[in-house]
Amino acid sequence: MKAVHHDADAAERRRRETKDRLLRSAERLFADRGFRDVTVRDICRAARANVAAVNYHFGDKLGLYREVLRFASDRMRETNDAARQAGEGQTPEEQLRRYLTLFLSRMLAAGNDNTVYRLVTREINEPTPALDDLIEQGLKPRVEFVAGLVAAIMGCAPTDRRVIRSVASIQTQLLAYLPNPVWERMGLLPKPTPAHAQEIARHIADFSIAGIRALARQRDPDSAAERSAKKADAVAGR
Repeated sequence: MKAVHHDADAAERRRRETKDRLLRSAERLFADRGFRDVTVRDICRAARANVAAVNYHFGDKLGLYREVLRFASDRMRETNDAARQAGEGQTPEEQLRRYLTLFLSRMLAAGNDNTVYRLVTREINEPTPALDDLIEQGLKPRVEFVAGLVAAIMGCAPTDRRVIRSVASIQTQLLAYLPNPVWERMGLLPKPTPAHAQEIARHIADFSIAGIRALARQRDPDSAAERSAKKADAVAGR
């Protein structure tokens, strides 16, 4: 009986190891080449697995890809959750600073091997049926979190166009610090290290918060109230 259990445990361990190898190999290949340019045979060869292993563990290539993106979304949510915890009880400005520091620390620690960013970028540029899952599980929670902080600083609703545009500006600043050989060769932005995370986060926060506060003093040009005011001015001939 012990021998039977031992054999069953060994078989289960081999299945888990094969599944993990498939996920790791698929993540790297999908990040490097995208979903469409990677075959099941490519993945199984890289994972040292039988060509039928993908169907056995995931149903098909899309099932495997969804699982890879789910792990990417999980890591995005982990960063959001850690940022929320780090900022508990703090002002919206301080919460934004802590989010930026945490995000940059993790991003810079990954260096050139930032598979999450490369996977997300490829999925956005070359969408598959898994895009909606990525949006709901990974991207939307992050945008909503940052939008909530920006709205609190600005003193308006998170749906305000100024908030959404500010979130886009903040995110773009963060991505500028990903490995960028063009900027490095031009001498515009030396390759940052994890040790620079706090310094960079401080700059982005100071720059962004100043801009958000300046926008708060302006009226939202897309708001219903502003459109009504413009219409009234037009009727009055002003």
